[in-house]
Amino acid sequence: MSQLSNQTDENSLFNKVSELLELARKQVVTTVNLTMVHTYFEIGKMIIEEEQQGEIRAAYGKAILKDLSARLKERFGKGFSEQNLRNMRQFHLAYSKYEKPSSKLQNTNNQCDSIRQKPSSELQNTNKKLDSIQQKPSSKFKLSWSHYLVLMRIENSNERSFYEIEAFEQNWSEPQLKRQYHSSLYERLALSRDKNEVMKLAIEGQKIDRPQDLLKNPLTLDFLGLQEKHSYTESDLEHGIISKLQDFLLELGKGFLFEARQKRFTFDNDHYFVDLVFYNRLLQCYVIIDLKTEKLVHQDLGQMQMYVNYYDRFEKLEHEKPTIGILLCKKKNDALVELTLPKDSNIYASEYSLYLPEKELLQQKLMEWVQEFEEENS
Repeated sequence: MSQLSNQTDENSLFNKVSELLELARKQVVTTVNLTMVHTYFEIGKMIIEEEQQGEIRAAYGKAILKDLSARLKERFGKGFSEQNLRNMRQFHLAYSKYEKPSSKLQNTNNQCDSIRQKPSSELQNTNKKLDSIQQKPSSKFKLSWSHYLVLMRIENSNERSFYEIEAFEQNWSEPQLKRQYHSSLYERLALSRDKNEVMKLAIEGQKIDRPQDLLKNPLTLDFLGLQEKHSYTESDLEHGIISKLQDFLLELGKGFLFEARQKRFTFDNDHYFVDLVFYNRLLQCYVIIDLKTEKLVHQDLGQMQMYVNYYDRFEKLEHEKPTIGILLCKKKNDALVELTLPKDSNIYASEYSLYLPEKELLQQKLMEWVQEFEEENS
């Protein structure tokens, strides 16, 4: 027993030390990344001040970058090509317009501080040294340099702010950020909302307070690899989603947990199957999805109403909120949904697309929508 006890104590010590080292590594990496981003921001500022002293001198600026790049590479090695210096310049131009970060990013300071816990005096001393390197303005930057290489190229400041908030909150990798941008997530969410709430996306990101907040039109399923010119069944669509479940969860949005596919329930000796069952931890409710590759008809809505009723009566716990039903279809019919279902229904029809939407068309549509809203309220 004594030997077993000693081994347990050793494992406990090992786990504690390992956890401390992992925390220290993450803290150092986070600090170094943020310091690098701020440093690049300041380098961009210096370049602009040097080449633009009251007026733009493009030819002179080009010569500055060439000479600066050569000398920096000689002293500091790779990472300071002319293109990288131009990126730093553009980074400062994109972000120097904002004296303060968005309110949502300011509120994330506490989350960042949770990474910087001080488990020992040694780490406290390390923090002080690293903090002395960092300047105060770096608090406005929460992501890695690779993220900002994507963000700085987004011209619309509201759209850029939205993606910055979401990338931080959802811990998107750079490829995930690119995918969400190219899938026009901002425009699809904005066009799925009331006009009064569009501007909130740039300040708060995507908030999930109501069932309607889950919707985006269309839901983009380009990652499935299905082609519209070839025939495919609802089973093909379901199989594709399950095989790419991580991508589908990312496309669905915040708070989704997968529970089951083809979930069977029996009523009056008849068997029924729900295509996909999810749970949303933010809304604390089941979200059931039925896939439709054909035109949406009122029978589909009636069937979904039965599914929702079953989950509300036999699966939902007392503390949970009413079940949400989503008919994911090739072409939705809002008039049919409104006519068939009661006004307080928790059932929604949402279109899906097998290809990335045309971003320029969505941007134009959103611009017209916002302009119309501003004129109405001017």
